[in-house]
Formats: sequence, structure tokens, C-alpha cells
Amino acid sequence: MTARTEPAQHAGMRASNLALVLGEVARTSPVSRAQVAARTGLTKSSVSGLVSDLISAGLLQESAPAATERGRPATALSLAPGGTAGLGLEVNVDYLAAVVTDLTGKPRYHHVVRRDNRGRDVDDVVADLIEVAGTAARSAASQGLPLSGACVAVPGLTVDGAVVRTPNLDWDRVYLADAVRESTGLEVDLENEANLAALGEMWFGGHELDGAPLRDFVHVSGEIGIGGGIVIGGEVFRGAHAGAGELGHVVVAPDGPQCGCGGHGCLERMAGQQEILAHAQVASMTDLIRACEAGDQAALDAVAGAGRHLGVALASVITLLDPTAIVLGGAFATLAPWLSAATSSSISHHTGAITPPRLLVSGLGSDAAVRGAAGTVVRRVIADPAAHLARQAAQGRSVS
Repeated sequence: MTARTEPAQHAGMRASNLALVLGEVARTSPVSRAQVAARTGLTKSSVSGLVSDLISAGLLQESAPAATERGRPATALSLAPGGTAGLGLEVNVDYLAAVVTDLTGKPRYHHVVRRDNRGRDVDDVVADLIEVAGTAARSAASQGLPLSGACVAVPGLTVDGAVVRTPNLDWDRVYLADAVRESTGLEVDLENEANLAALGEMWFGGHELDGAPLRDFVHVSGEIGIGGGIVIGGEVFRGAHAGAGELGHVVVAPDGPQCGCGGHGCLERMAGQQEILAHAQVASMTDLIRACEAGDQAALDAVAGAGRHLGVALASVITLLDPTAIVLGGAFATLAPWLSAATSSSISHHTGAITPPRLLVSGLGSDAAVRGAAGTVVRRVIADPAAHLARQAAQGRSVS
């Protein structure tokens, strides 16, 4: 029994140490091997062997020694931008999107197809998404970027690779992950777009409070639908049934119009993109922005009204969760110059928070979810490089 368990124990320790080293480089690069050893508690010889494996796998790169006046010059380790990449895909109500992100988090490909997906046959939307994914994969291949996997963002509840409910698309039990996996040959995850937008904001949004990255906040995705991504301690909070963050279906006007979810006066029906456009009497977001910039009173009133309803919903969120920040994303980020004041005032009026959270504007806008999807793939490689090395070895055997 002992002889059989020792290799497993050794493999588990090696996997843990590979993740420890790669994670340290990801957090603090450029960094020397000696610094990695000191910060991880591993011996220099152990770090040297692990680094060599990670360089061979294309996950790390090492710069040439820098000239120094005294002592042995140290080489600097950093993530290898050409070693592997993640494919992020998004299905939303009025667009499809794809992003390829390398291991450093840099987008290497980005494409958005504007198309109203409401009322369309599910198979047609899935076929279009697969075409978008194929184009992105070919771009990655042309850049010499092997894809490690894919993640798909959808505007609804997901369970076990299936889209269980999307009120704005009227999908039910759509096995989207399987369809993308069969067409691309990649491992595919499926996640709610609001959760991925929150992760994208945390990883790539550039926000800091008191010199530290955001780790406790709520990201509000404002599109035709409205979603909330809750991050607590740097992790997405999904709830017991993966349904946390459905901010768009918080009731803010009990006597308001009926929502697609069956309720009345939901935030989506009072502050969603379509409702703002209708009250502003304009046809598109471009027209709305122009009207606001020109000082059109109907447009300004429509946006401010949406901001007040948003503040009512957020006041309850703040009372329950006490986040350090609220991040306005999607269309709300675009409309922030005319929406933020009304939202802040409404929050103050409806909550007694002694220290209200900061109201921040997303720097990623509508790209947050697809960026978060691609980032999820590469972050998984960084968290478990041993699994990535095992997949590489298996692919090499299948090719040979």
C-alpha cells in the first residue's frame, strides 16, 4: 500500500509547488528565482527545477541577466505571453462577443457581432456563436497561441453546463457548453455574465481602494437586462443554487409594469436600457448619449430616473452586504456622467450606512464579462499548471 501511495503523494506535492511558483511569478513579476524561493519557502534547487519545467511548458520566460557592478547578475522571471491563452465568449441579448487573452491577461483578439438575439431560434444563435468561436480560435492559431480552454458568459442561470433560465432570451435547458466543446475541441465552462463581469473588473478593471485591489464589491451590469456580480474576499458569491446577484429582478416599484420573470416593477423594467430609451424618446444608445450631451431634458430625466431606481435596489444590497464599492458596468458605465449623481442620492436616501461604499465606473464597460470569461481560463492555468502540463503531454501522445 505504501509503495503505491508514495508516487501519488509526490505528484500532489509537485503540483502544489508548481502552482506556488507560477502564482508567485504572476503576482510579483519580474522576479528572480532566489526571490521566488525566499517568498515561497521552497529551496533554491526545488525552485530551479520547477521553473525549468514551467519554462519548458511555455508558461514562464526568463530574461537575460542584467549587468551589475557587483555580485552574480540575476535573471528575471515573468509569465510567458505566448505559452497559452484563454478563449472568452459571450451571448447577450443584443450581441455575441469573443476575446482571446494570453497568460499575462493581455487581450490578443477581440470581436463583437451586434445582433438582436431575442426571438431567434436557439440553434441559430448557437451556430452563430460557434462561428464567432472558430474565427477567434483561428486568430489565436495565427499568433502561435495554443488555447487552453474556453468559457462562455450568458445572461441567465447556469447549472452543469446548461443554460437553465434566461428571461430575456427565453431559453430553457440549452446545453451550450457541450455545443461549443464539440465544435472547438476545448474544455468549456459556462457562467452567468454578471459573475464573469465582476471577475473581469477585479482582474483587469484597474480599480484600487487605499492602494489595494477591489476584493469586496458588487458589479452592476446594465444592458437590456440588469445583473449583479457579488465579490466577497476576492471570490464570486453565487448562492446556494447559483442564483445570487439577480439584481434586475429586485422589485423597486411594486405597482410597476410586468416583467418577463412574472413579477411587477422589477429593476429591469424600471431602469433597463430599453426603458431608458423609451422614456428619452430615442432609438439607440448612441442617440441617447448625444441627447444627454446636448442637454435634452427628456433624455436627462430618463437617465436620472433610471439612476434613482437603481439606487433603490442598491440600497438593499448595501444594507445586506456592506461592500466597499459598487461598480457601474455596461450601459450604466456609459451613462455614468448623467446617472451617478441620481444613483448616489437615492442610495443615501434609502440606506443608513455610516460609511457608504464608493460608487465606481467600470473601465471595461460592456467588455467586462467576455474579458472575465477569457481571464477565467488563464487564471485556471496559473492556479493548476500541473493539469495544464498533463494536458500538453496527453495531446503530444495523441499526435504521435
